[in-house]
Amino acid sequence: MRVKDLLSLPPTIDLMTAASALGIGRTKAYELARKGEFPVHIVRVGDLYRVSTPDLLRVLDVNLSRD
Repeated sequence: MRVKDLLSLPPTIDLMTAASALGIGRTKAYELARKGEFPVHIVRVGDLYRVSTPDLLRVLDVNLSRD
């Protein structure tokens, strides 16, 4: 995923989008999420996992300013 793509993401994203940006596969992503070990803070909403895009960008060290 390119930086341009990351910066255009909505405020929260699904687990698989975050996993893709981090280079983590589906099975490993859900395993880490269940264990509470996913590299980005996750909020569980019912059966869904949501990830804060700004948190993901910080983990990826993507500059949030668009200067």
